[in-house]
Amino acid sequence: MSSETEAAQFSNGTDAVQVISPNDDHRVTPGDDERRHLNDAVRSLPSHAVKDLLSAGVCIRCIFRLFGISDHAYFRSSLSPSVMCNILGEGDSSSSESMESELKPEVCRICLGILQFIYRDEKEMLVKRKNGDELAASIAELTRQEGHQIDGFSLEVSIPPIIFENEQAVRLYMKKKYGSELWFQERLSECISTKDALKFAIVNPLEIILDVKSGPSYVRIRLTYTETKPSIIPSKSVDRNGGSKRRKTGTNNGLDTVHVELVGNGTGCCDLSLGQGSPASGRSSTGLAEHESSECSNFPLERVNEPCHLVFLCYRTPIYFGGRYLKFSRNVSQTRWIIDDERMGEASIEEIIGGNILPMCQGDSYKFHAAGREDIDVRMLGSGRPFLVEVQNAREVPSEALVKEIETRMNNLGNKLVGVKNLSLVTSHSWDLMREGEAEKQKQYSALVWISRPLEDEDLQCIASHKDLQILQRTPVRVLHRRSPLERGKIIHWMKIEQITGSSQYFLLHLCTQAGTYIKEFVHGDLGRTHPSIGSILRCRAEILQLDVTDVKMDCFLAE
Repeated sequence: MSSETEAAQFSNGTDAVQVISPNDDHRVTPGDDERRHLNDAVRSLPSHAVKDLLSAGVCIRCIFRLFGISDHAYFRSSLSPSVMCNILGEGDSSSSESMESELKPEVCRICLGILQFIYRDEKEMLVKRKNGDELAASIAELTRQEGHQIDGFSLEVSIPPIIFENEQAVRLYMKKKYGSELWFQERLSECISTKDALKFAIVNPLEIILDVKSGPSYVRIRLTYTETKPSIIPSKSVDRNGGSKRRKTGTNNGLDTVHVELVGNGTGCCDLSLGQGSPASGRSSTGLAEHESSECSNFPLERVNEPCHLVFLCYRTPIYFGGRYLKFSRNVSQTRWIIDDERMGEASIEEIIGGNILPMCQGDSYKFHAAGREDIDVRMLGSGRPFLVEVQNAREVPSEALVKEIETRMNNLGNKLVGVKNLSLVTSHSWDLMREGEAEKQKQYSALVWISRPLEDEDLQCIASHKDLQILQRTPVRVLHRRSPLERGKIIHWMKIEQITGSSQYFLLHLCTQAGTYIKEFVHGDLGRTHPSIGSILRCRAEILQLDVTDVKMDCFLAE
């Protein structure tokens, strides 16, 4: 990340540290109007309560949000206790100096440094940004390094649940101490959540630096804050006070934590103010439950020696390519097939198609999905089988022309193992369409069959006379090692025999069946596990020599 190093002092009760600050190209320096508004906002606050909170180790931005001050500038400006001292001091420089000396900057006991822009990075280095502009510049630089093609972004923020507990303890303390004062009911009912305050600080500068708008987007910027030393949370509090939040358990490099919030609503953040419950929750107009006043014994909060860890992540939600594939070889599996470190077949459809699409998108990985599958020795002909390729975290979204170029390239491969039709970028809704159609689809086949006696004219008529034939199939012997032993009812919609010139015991069987029918077993009977079968209908032994899928009757990914 391109940055300059400036020496700065940050006292958290232990050692001073050196701080890394990003380039100032996009920094918004507070002007005279901003300072005037800031002074006016601070002077509108009850000074005795503000001094009380400062003395208790609450940072200035948390004080602002507790009192409902929501202007972006207050959260983006470089704020220090001296700001409050200069405004709230009695105009006496000695009293200001005395007040500031008592209020050495430390990690906020409510937000754990989040709104002070202090954090531990992935290398365990202590980092302090002066304001939201500097933090936004760091995030933007990471996004650029990832190389994403961006036309917008949405912001995801995850914070430790202890922050909510800390805020509630402070609000309950203030209610007990100042609840009878006129300003209390009005100001503390307007509390702004930590996430919203962080949004005020970084969304607008991110929009300026990245030159795109925030809002619902496929590109997500995620900030995951986790406690350095996780606290023990009273089990009743989080569920009671944050019942509307989504909860996840377990962590993975700090990415799967509690209270993941997708920030969306066109401004980059959802409006989820902490401490404001429904009337049914028993809360007063200040968002505090009347019976919770006893919990103010949690105040004053313990000193915080370490800020949160912060992990940045920029990623794109999956993009999808849909189409239909054809398989011309009887030695190609649908997906990569390895048994005892030995590859089965000479290639796989998954690797041929996905391996050509992934580099085009500069993605991390891909997943291959298809509407059913055929055995490795079965060809897929006709209009092909519908498939989707899901690309994870694509840096580039290819143009329509480039997609067609990739389709042509795959169809011109020298080995002629696989062909692709109608390849295109599709939405995630296509996944649902493919899955819905898969259960109801019909499939047509062509099978080369041998029977133990010569074929007669009556056999042709007998086979063709069966319409919507219902059969019962127990799980075939050949797949019992990986499938449950069930009995399935299937339908053979129609059949017909095509004779082969010069042969009396070989013929082509064309048939249309319900999805999921085991065709090989329908021909030879599978030791009586499929009934009726071609063998039982013709009253002779029947064996299948070759099988092709000639049509998968589904509407998705057909040519327009």
